[in-house]
Amino acid sequence: MIQRKDITGIVLSGGKSSRMGTDKGRLMLKEKAFVQYSLDALKPLVSEIFIVSDIPEYDTFGYKRVTDLVKNAGPVAGICSGLEASKTDYNLILSCDIPLITSTILEKLIHSVEDDADIIQIESQGKSMPLIALYKKSCLTPFSRLLKSGERRLRVAVNTCKVKNIVLTKNEQITTMNVNTKDELTQIKHAYND
Repeated sequence: MIQRKDITGIVLSGGKSSRMGTDKGRLMLKEKAFVQYSLDALKPLVSEIFIVSDIPEYDTFGYKRVTDLVKNAGPVAGICSGLEASKTDYNLILSCDIPLITSTILEKLIHSVEDDADIIQIESQGKSMPLIALYKKSCLTPFSRLLKSGERRLRVAVNTCKVKNIVLTKNEQITTMNVNTKDELTQIKHAYND
């Protein structure tokens, strides 16, 4: 099994949040910012954590902030920026809008490492989740190439790599709920209180 010292945590907090109308990473749930839940889930499992964001307010969380190498280019650019900054072969990459995520779910990715898988991602409710995933640093090369060619779709980038999916049980699926709209924010507040 890979060791903590071989893993960097990368939280993507650079999104436009157009459907929410506000920066999602700094939305609050139980008096804690969304991004803090991702940071807390990563902390016991990694040697270092980066927040990828062009928003200086993220400096208040106490981790190194990495800015996007290519501006306004979505998660492909964010992943490239994080992998570029990383010094480790393995990188746990999370979005900032999954406040129910746990270290236990992320450990499933670490325990599933195989030599021939470039990306190990969670699959929840029949959907693959490339923003709850373990990436090898070598993904930087194909991702950068696509970014330079103008490709912004994360699924296209992921499909250039060897991918393994870790399927969650029905009980675990709540942990991957992400929040894009005000309705989903209301739902997650109810889920958190249940």
